[in-house]
Amino acid sequence: MRIAIGADHAGFELKQILADYLRHRGHEVIDKGTDSDDPVDYPDFAEAVSNVVIAGQAERGVLVCGSGVGASVSANKIPGIRAGLCHNTYSARQGVEHDDMNILVLGARIIGVEMARELVDNFLAAKFCGEERHRRRVDKIAALERRYGKKA
Repeated sequence: MRIAIGADHAGFELKQILADYLRHRGHEVIDKGTDSDDPVDYPDFAEAVSNVVIAGQAERGVLVCGSGVGASVSANKIPGIRAGLCHNTYSARQGVEHDDMNILVLGARIIGVEMARELVDNFLAAKFCGEERHRRRVDKIAALERRYGKKA
């Protein structure tokens, strides 16, 4: 699977670890930065990863920032992105199965490396179930995006 990954300075180290982990597991990784722990703005990397996913250049995305909150809020401003901040394996899996989540967001200051790996594994292994009630709900999310234009 092709995975876009990105992080701000607070998530840089965990992003590097996860990118190597994903490559080792046979995934193609599209690294959208940052490339150091020098301070940067998380919305820039949320946008970069989201654009790769929206363009179909990657099937899924992973974003990492300090808490995960800023990256999640930023990514969810982009129409077609359904980013979920997850710190447990149930949410990482269920977010895809029921909500068609296409970007996993992690807080590097909240979880450790092993949990991050488990979350990524659950996120990537999950498939949208496609049941009518879940399709209907995802369609309603898309309708909200159209109605409100994803205004900041």
